[in-house]
Amino acid sequence: MAAAVEIEGVSKRFRLYHEKFTSLKERILHGGRIPYEDFWALQDVNLRIEAGESIGLLGHNGSGKSTLLKCIAGILRPTSGEIRTQGRLAALLELGAGFQPDLSGRENVFLNGSILGMKRAAIAKRFDDIVHFAGDEVERMIDNQVKFYSSGMYVRLGFAIAINVDPDILLVDEVLAVGDEAFQRKCLDKVAAFQAEGRTIIVVTHAADLVRQVCTRAAALDHGRLVAMGEPNDVIRTFRDTLMTGDDGAGVDDPDASPFWHRVRITAVEVVYPDPAQAILLPGQPLELRIGFDTCDNRVDDIVAGIAIHGTLGQLAYGTNSHLSGQELGTLQGTGVVCFRVADLPLLDGTYRVTVSLHTRGGLRYDHWEQHVPVEIKAPGRDVGVVRLATKIQVEPGATLGGRGALFRKDAG
Repeated sequence: MAAAVEIEGVSKRFRLYHEKFTSLKERILHGGRIPYEDFWALQDVNLRIEAGESIGLLGHNGSGKSTLLKCIAGILRPTSGEIRTQGRLAALLELGAGFQPDLSGRENVFLNGSILGMKRAAIAKRFDDIVHFAGDEVERMIDNQVKFYSSGMYVRLGFAIAINVDPDILLVDEVLAVGDEAFQRKCLDKVAAFQAEGRTIIVVTHAADLVRQVCTRAAALDHGRLVAMGEPNDVIRTFRDTLMTGDDGAGVDDPDASPFWHRVRITAVEVVYPDPAQAILLPGQPLELRIGFDTCDNRVDDIVAGIAIHGTLGQLAYGTNSHLSGQELGTLQGTGVVCFRVADLPLLDGTYRVTVSLHTRGGLRYDHWEQHVPVEIKAPGRDVGVVRLATKIQVEPGATLGGRGALFRKDAG
């Protein structure tokens, strides 16, 4: 398979100037030299993207992913290294990039189309498709100056232009996460159509679910260096574990925050995986969470132990406690362990954070660790969301709806 994009040893340096000499005297005193320091946004990046692949670029803010995309697009030139592309390239790198605010939407369509290499006749032929894709709101404002457009109208029109220049390679920087739900769905449908046609797509995004949904491979950057490349789930796991963490003890409440701290405290939490040598949980495997406690020699008869599992974006996936489940702990004194066993945790691939808590039946807190315990789930597949459901899909030729359940219809229009 031919490579659509080849990146060999690419580095990009920016010069950061901390002072600016405006007077002739200052310039003479400093010999015409302005102090600066080098900032390397990219360092020796090597990446080969095959034709027809969809690649997701992940990284924290300042990791170099947008700089790399601009180098591929030819907006920036690498300080060293080489980038080769094959075929027509279209880039939507930032909101309203290339729009002239004093021109109308119609004039900007022709201007941007020309910049992307289209002839005026070709733009005119596709003009209606561009405006239709951008939506009714843009269509009504198409002959008004774009400086009066909302941010959503900007991005819809920009994306509509980029995808209608018939690109072989489409570069997208965060745009798929912008706009309302209907526009995002329309964008994803267009991306899927491009994939079916064998076009190459490179997406910069912070949305891990989007990478799982639309990308065949992913790459992670950290401080300008390529640190992971491969199957999306594996790269996302590296991105979250290595690049987005690094806290030590973060999330554990301050002992002084709870007046009940000295009565009962959590000493440690143990995550027991089925295979101790491989700290991951596979579909269908049981999870065991063991919460160590110490009552500090107090005799306590109202302890409730609880857990809450949070998704990769912090959303609550599941929560329970000993009182809600009708499994009272009785009277506790001294040290011990409260064990939660889950026979099968139906969660999608990712690193989840578990909150553990000890409190009274009335809700007064003894000790609480907020999203402090990581649990690693490895669930093959590209479904999105939090919960993994066993789903079977089949076709029933000749079948009709009605008679087997509640029937819903949508009014025309």
